[in-house]
Amino acid sequence: MSKLLIKEKEIVIPGEKIAEGMDFLPSTGTFREGESIYANKLGLVELKNHITKVVSLKGYYMPKRGDTVIGIINYIGYSGWDVNIGAPYDASLPVGEAVKERVDLLRGDMSRYFNLGDVIIANVFNVTKSKIIKLSMRDYSLKKLNGGRVIKISPSKVPRLIGKSGSMVGMIKEYTKCDINIGQNGFIWINGPIEGQYLIEKAVNLIEEKAHTSGLTDRVKQMLEEGVKNE
Repeated sequence: MSKLLIKEKEIVIPGEKIAEGMDFLPSTGTFREGESIYANKLGLVELKNHITKVVSLKGYYMPKRGDTVIGIINYIGYSGWDVNIGAPYDASLPVGEAVKERVDLLRGDMSRYFNLGDVIIANVFNVTKSKIIKLSMRDYSLKKLNGGRVIKISPSKVPRLIGKSGSMVGMIKEYTKCDINIGQNGFIWINGPIEGQYLIEKAVNLIEEKAHTSGLTDRVKQMLEEGVKNE
């Protein structure tokens, strides 16, 4: 009897059994051994028409307790919000972790606090074994970010974007005259002159591509200087 052993969108490791039986077929990131299908890389399980696939986690953010993240509201519930933070699963923002006043959950309009598409800065306060990610906005510095837009960088490149003691992002702010908030999840909120936002995108792309090289600060500075001259 065929049986799926792993839920769709669940994370698997190499060698982990995904399904049993000949009703399932292996595809990218999986292989068959006997009547069973196994993962051959770390990633997320996808299932379509009984075809199993493992999608690489590269580019995904893996949240940790205490991380400061930027997220986008993508669902309004009766007791909180679901937030896209670039992780394999949406994060949950309970109303009690976001709103200081008492809220009548039966009568209250949750969209008056955060609506679909709103951008927030929040802390990861818990990640459970069952992969439930919970956020908090209790600290005074955590808030909704009005206006602006979100661009992205690989989470592993965030330290290079920030620079030593904030030197890189400070330089980018100085040249572009834009406000920048960077989440550890690789989401970057920018707001300011359109020309400045364009330069930030170019700087982020350069850092993404050349993060492993020396002399990166000088390269970014040269690019920003040329961009300002051409405005």
